[in-house]
Amino acid sequence: MGSPKTFQAPLQIGGVPKRETRTQFAALCYRTRKTGVEVLLVTSRDTRRWIIPKGWPMDGLTPADAAAQEAWEEAGVKGNAHDHVAGIYSYNKKMEDGPDLPCIVAVFPVEVKKLEAEFPEMTMRKRKWFTPKKAAARVRELELKLILREFDPSRLR
Repeated sequence: MGSPKTFQAPLQIGGVPKRETRTQFAALCYRTRKTGVEVLLVTSRDTRRWIIPKGWPMDGLTPADAAAQEAWEEAGVKGNAHDHVAGIYSYNKKMEDGPDLPCIVAVFPVEVKKLEAEFPEMTMRKRKWFTPKKAAARVRELELKLILREFDPSRLR
């Protein structure tokens, strides 16, 4: 007979198993106009609330390049991604198969050079330009509000 096996229950929060925190990469898509800086928001697929393009890490891509890829897929953005992180925010991703998934999101500025009319998720999302202050008023996550309000592309150079 071997030694007894130890059973370790998963961490629980309020009786619900805790899910591991995941990392995502997001694109803060921006352009500079005579009137000032504008940032691009898109709607989420499910709740239709305003967000910035974001997604999971991608094999073979740097975090900034993964953010730029999400900007293309979700908003039709062609542009230059900066390796400089504009900020980090957290949120709980709603999951169909169980409890929410806690996520930490690193935000990378993407200077928009071209906005394509056709892109992979064009039928699933709306996109719209806002001043950073107005964009901050439309997103839900408090840390993202601060990132948007304080964004200044002149500090990227």
